[in-house]
Amino acid sequence: MKDKIAQTFRKLFGSEPILAFAPGRINLIGEHTDYQDGLVFPAAIEQGIWVAIQKNGLSSCRLYSEDYEEEFVFDITSFSPKKGHWANYTMGVISQFQQAGYKFEGFDLAFVGNIPASGLSSSAALSVAIGTALTALFNLTITKKSIVLYAQKAEHLFAGVKCGIMDPYASAFGVKDRALLLDCRTNTHFEVEVDFGDHSLILINSKVKHSLADSAYNRRREACEASVKILQGTFPEATTLRDIPVNDIEKVQQLLPSDLFPKAKHVITEIERVNLASKALHAGDLTVFGNLLKESHRSLSEDFEVSCVELDFLAEESWKLPGVIGSRIMGGGFGGCTINLVANSELKSFQATMLAAYKEKFDIEADFIPVELSEGARIL
Repeated sequence: MKDKIAQTFRKLFGSEPILAFAPGRINLIGEHTDYQDGLVFPAAIEQGIWVAIQKNGLSSCRLYSEDYEEEFVFDITSFSPKKGHWANYTMGVISQFQQAGYKFEGFDLAFVGNIPASGLSSSAALSVAIGTALTALFNLTITKKSIVLYAQKAEHLFAGVKCGIMDPYASAFGVKDRALLLDCRTNTHFEVEVDFGDHSLILINSKVKHSLADSAYNRRREACEASVKILQGTFPEATTLRDIPVNDIEKVQQLLPSDLFPKAKHVITEIERVNLASKALHAGDLTVFGNLLKESHRSLSEDFEVSCVELDFLAEESWKLPGVIGSRIMGGGFGGCTINLVANSELKSFQATMLAAYKEKFDIEADFIPVELSEGARIL
């Protein structure tokens, strides 16, 4: 990919580029906890976005997407979002840098990616890759955390996606063979060394995406916020569900109406599962980690209600198979991938069995995506 995008850049723009890379990410555990200031447990993966960039001596920016086979040009001094367009990520990051006081001249940029499925944060990888490339091109003194925050704000304002901090943070700060125990209140992390031994992580892409995902996501956020307002009568120091102790879950059930309690229960218990999962991996206890993955899936499916029949099938069928330590839905829900921890000796059998079972049940051929915990964004 690196050589491919460098060659494309030279052919299009006739100059020698600086090359940057930013990875996609997985989340080992901790879904729908970020917007309640909770804990998440992401890691960067090997797949990602490669960017080639160089100054062009003009007042315009010339962009090229290898994936879309499309060019886009905008003036560095005057631009605005273009609804649904891939160029919004570049313009959004530039806008954030400019608002922070950094000056730019025109540049050429080309990019290509190999992130194979939705839910692995290709947009965050692109934004972080662009931020990393710009920092090198213009010799800017910008911290990784600032790039992360600019990337997040760029998605909010130019792509119209109210994403949390986790995706760009994992892309920027990823470390090989380590996961990041990320505190979404303080935007700080602790690295946890991960050794799966004779087991591997593999994703199953369900190849479904149900249309109610966006509206359901908003309703879940609203339910969490409504729960906090009620619980503040008993827990006056609580500003989010993160502040409610998991040991008080029975008291929470008594305080909340039946339509709100399951959603609050998921967030409160999921934050605890992230804590326990990080400790389990630190101790090398894969059995405990695998059981936490299963508990997380049940909670997301039954309490938070963001799963779907396809994802429930992929997770629950995998639990029956030899060598499967754990499996769960990964991401926002209503489609995308499950994440599975499987013994290396059973990987081929696991894939063959799940491929056939899913095809028979839904007439869909699932994709299987091996992932490894890898380095974060960098200049190549």
